[in-house]
Amino acid sequence: MSDKPEMLDVSGTQIAVRHRSGGNPGLVWLGGYRSDMLGTKAERLDALAGELGLAYTRHDYSGHGESGGEFTDGTISAWLAQSIAVFEQYTSGPQILIGSSMGGWIALRMVQELNKGATDDRIAGLVLLAPAPDFTVELMEPELTDAQRADLDQKGYFEEFSEYSPDDPNIFTKAFFDDGRKNRVLTEPLDTYCPVHILQGMADPDVPYAHAQKLMEFLGKDDATLTLVKDGDHRLSRPQDLDLLARTVAAMAERVRKDG
Repeated sequence: MSDKPEMLDVSGTQIAVRHRSGGNPGLVWLGGYRSDMLGTKAERLDALAGELGLAYTRHDYSGHGESGGEFTDGTISAWLAQSIAVFEQYTSGPQILIGSSMGGWIALRMVQELNKGATDDRIAGLVLLAPAPDFTVELMEPELTDAQRADLDQKGYFEEFSEYSPDDPNIFTKAFFDDGRKNRVLTEPLDTYCPVHILQGMADPDVPYAHAQKLMEFLGKDDATLTLVKDGDHRLSRPQDLDLLARTVAAMAERVRKDG
């Protein structure tokens, strides 16, 4: 693989993509909010794909990492469209989507758009790490302060510092919240037509494990497994967490091969 990413034009924005050729099922990484495709988990999956001889595709959303575009112009709808464009351009055959945090939300929306229960469905499995579907409505809006609500109404955005970006605040726009409502998935049963395995830390301060349990309730018709890591945080990037991720993805790939 080249050190430099390939660039895919999606609606006029240059999206950075790294693709490892290999066999199926391919692995597709979907990162979290403000993360990029060179993070610890994404890199560990690249090594795993190399070990298993599997194709591996990852990209940066607009405004993230090596992609073009302004971060503050980003929405779930825009990042979903970019993810689907990369999926369709760079992958073939059955694929396993691996979504972290917000990437878990995007993975579930991709399933809704692409998996219809047909024999030629290409999403063959989901591995979700601390998935945060509907986090704007479910997790953020109830906790907004009066000052943040006022900023959304008056300025169209508010800033929030976090332990992940102590010097560079997260910027949440009103457009992002409005678009989040249009992409909600925890409103009716989710039929993914493929196995799902969720990895969730019980010490996660950002996405409480009750949120993963709620998601499981909506996956009632699917073959879904939830693994709780008692001392796991939101990132799940410790060596033991990365080992668990690698084992889970490898087992999912083996299952897809057998079922296929």
